[in-house]
Amino acid sequence: MAQEYVLEATVRDRVGKGAARALRRENKIPAVIYGGKKPPLPIALPYKDVNLKLHAGGFLTHVWTIKVGGESIRVLPRDYQLEPVRDFLAHVDFLRITRDSRVAVEVPVHFENEEESPGLKRGGVLNIVRHTVELDCPATSIPEALTFDLTGLDIGDTIHISAVTLPDDVAPTITDRDFTVATIAAPAVTPDEEDAAAEEAAAEEAEEAAEGEGEAEGGEEEGSSDDSES
Repeated sequence: MAQEYVLEATVRDRVGKGAARALRRENKIPAVIYGGKKPPLPIALPYKDVNLKLHAGGFLTHVWTIKVGGESIRVLPRDYQLEPVRDFLAHVDFLRITRDSRVAVEVPVHFENEEESPGLKRGGVLNIVRHTVELDCPATSIPEALTFDLTGLDIGDTIHISAVTLPDDVAPTITDRDFTVATIAAPAVTPDEEDAAAEEAAAEEAEEAAEGEGEAEGGEEEGSSDDSES
């Protein structure tokens, strides 16, 4: 299960662009907690702490406990906005969660035992079709990642979602097919290899053509000799 974060927050008494700019000057980030059949709660969080967690990975799959106004609220980040010009974190939306909450989340895909794959040993390429898989799961039991074992896989083999064992209460949101996550593809051909192959094919074709001409000329000479004898 993904780890949980704990952060201290303060309630925002003002909202809007001006108030948000004022918060950022104080090295804080505006955010809002919504859901749980309660009114939205505007809050401010320490910018540095939230930004570090954003770049640590798994930002949208980790449950947070936000302590604000004497209350501890369990939440899940559902969206965030970046400032379009300078690319800094501008706002975060959090969803209140309970023990019974279920969510659809994108969970990253990992692979292990690449050295045990005959196909990769022979120069094959791991072609990742899905870098994340959307899962329907309890908000309090989100897998950190889905790890697929490459042991024994050869060139041409396909890795389906059924290759990984999911907890009983977790399922892919795509339920109508055993979809592909990755494949072991044949080695990629470089431009130099393509040129070499083309030159080799051209040489073989020229050699075959020359042999054909030689055989034709030999046949004509034999025919000429027969005519003179007659």
